[in-house]
Amino acid sequence: MSDIEVVQLPAAQQIPGIMSELQQAADTLKNIGWGVSVFGSARLHPESPWYKVTETLGQRLAQAGLTVIAGGGPGIMEAANKGAYEAGGHSVGLNIKLPREAAHNQYQTHSLHFDYFYSRKATFFMHSAAYIALPGGFGTLDELFEVLTLVQTRKLPKAPIVLIGTTFWAGLFEWMKSELLANRLIGPNDLDLMLLTDNLDEVMACVTNFCKNHPEVKDFAPALPR
Repeated sequence: MSDIEVVQLPAAQQIPGIMSELQQAADTLKNIGWGVSVFGSARLHPESPWYKVTETLGQRLAQAGLTVIAGGGPGIMEAANKGAYEAGGHSVGLNIKLPREAAHNQYQTHSLHFDYFYSRKATFFMHSAAYIALPGGFGTLDELFEVLTLVQTRKLPKAPIVLIGTTFWAGLFEWMKSELLANRLIGPNDLDLMLLTDNLDEVMACVTNFCKNHPEVKDFAPALPR
């Protein structure tokens, strides 16, 4: 497959589009309340065990009264949306237009379409009381490390950040301990920002207990990272 030529517009032409996408997201999602963002690969098929885990996760989040926010694409994103959608909950898809992206999934009660990753990622942060990452590639890592940075630097309020898949994430955790923590490139408590688990009961307890113990979360108007 040949590379697709990237046509880059000047920033002065991009900024109005980004602002428009943010405004549309704020208007469309103003009544959904706080939700849980689920990150993960678009490349995992419905036969994958991770798809099944994520579908169950989406279902359980919806049954707990939480909006599920995912990327709107196939794979893990589809599984999260599908679980919430079929459970009768709010299922938000933040769809990104990409040259090689497959069709967006059909399990969305609220759909938004973005040209820009900037406004799409900001929309995740604007409405989320918790973040859950499952196995994924560069996009998942980008989302995970951005939310870690924003919470670490207090540009976002404290929130549960859960990584599902102990075997998948173990190498990354060990590297962060041996290189980042050992060389004092992160603080001594920064790894405590994340919960690593395979247990969905533990995931649900982490998220729901946080919401129960921080009732002020429900009173915050959706806001961009400051």
